[in-house]
Amino acid sequence: MAMPRDVGIIDLMLGIPSPNPKPNYDFMKPLFRDAESLRSFEFPVEYMFKDVPKTASQADYIKYTLDQMDAHGIERALIGVSEDDESSREALRRHPDRFIPSCAVDPNQGVDALRHIQRMADEFGVKAVSAFPAGLFPQVPINDKRFYPVYGKCVELDLPICVCVGVPGPRIPMLCQHVELIDEVCWFFPELKFVMRHGAEPWADLAVKLMLKWPNLYYSTSAFAPKYYPQAIIDYANTRGADKILYAGYFPMGLSLERIFRDMPQVPFRDHVWPKFLRENALRVFGLGG
Repeated sequence: MAMPRDVGIIDLMLGIPSPNPKPNYDFMKPLFRDAESLRSFEFPVEYMFKDVPKTASQADYIKYTLDQMDAHGIERALIGVSEDDESSREALRRHPDRFIPSCAVDPNQGVDALRHIQRMADEFGVKAVSAFPAGLFPQVPINDKRFYPVYGKCVELDLPICVCVGVPGPRIPMLCQHVELIDEVCWFFPELKFVMRHGAEPWADLAVKLMLKWPNLYYSTSAFAPKYYPQAIIDYANTRGADKILYAGYFPMGLSLERIFRDMPQVPFRDHVWPKFLRENALRVFGLGG
C-alpha cells in the first residue's frame, strides 16, 4: 500500500503561476453577489483553502514550475492553453515533453465553441477539453443541449472532456453540476470519455455508481488534498475502479505540490492501484503514449 517513488507521475490539472493571478477569475464576476467574492477574495475559494501557494516573484515562472514538478516526481502535466495566454504557449514551445495542452470551452458560444476546439487541436495538438458549467455566464447544466455539440466534437476528435462536477467552491449556484446529470450524457454519447473534476461532492457515492454503469466515465482528484479524497472513491479504486481514478492536483490555484505529496503517502490505495492512479490511467484515457 506504500506510494511508489519510481513512477513518472502525470498531473492532470496544473497551471503556470503568474505575478497577479486575481484577473484569472474575472470570468466569474457576473455570477458573484456576496461582498467577499466581489471585493475581498484574491482567489474565489480562499475561504476553503488555508495554504494557497505563494509563488512570489520569479524571473522565470516556467522554470519555477518545472522545478516544482521535478521535486515531486511529476513527469508531465496537463495545462490549459489559449490564444491570449502567452505563458502557457511559451511553456508548450519550450517543453513539449513536459506539458500537455488542453483547452477550455464555453458552450454558450455555439458553433464558435466548436471552431475554437478545432483551432486548438490544429494549432496546439490539445489532448483534452475542459469545462466549468457553474462558472459560465449564463451557467450551462452538464446535460444541457448547448453542451451536446461540444460533446460530439470531442467524440469526433477523440478528446476526453474534463468537467467540474459537484458543489462548486466559488459562491455560485451548484445545480448545473449535479452528478446525476452526467447519466444522460454518458447514455447519449457512449464513446465520449468524460472525466469528472473537483470531487463530485456531496455525490461521490453516486459518482461511483455511474462509473460502474458507464465504461467511459472517469474521476480525477483535482482540487482536493489527498487527506480529503472521498472514502467512496478510495474504496472504489481499491476494488473495481482501479482503471477509473486519475491523479490531478491543483497547483498553483489552491494547493502546493508540497502539500499534496506530503499527504499522498497516507492514502490507503492498494499496491496495484498506485501506478494506474499516478500514471497509467492518464496515458490510456488521454492517449499520451508511453
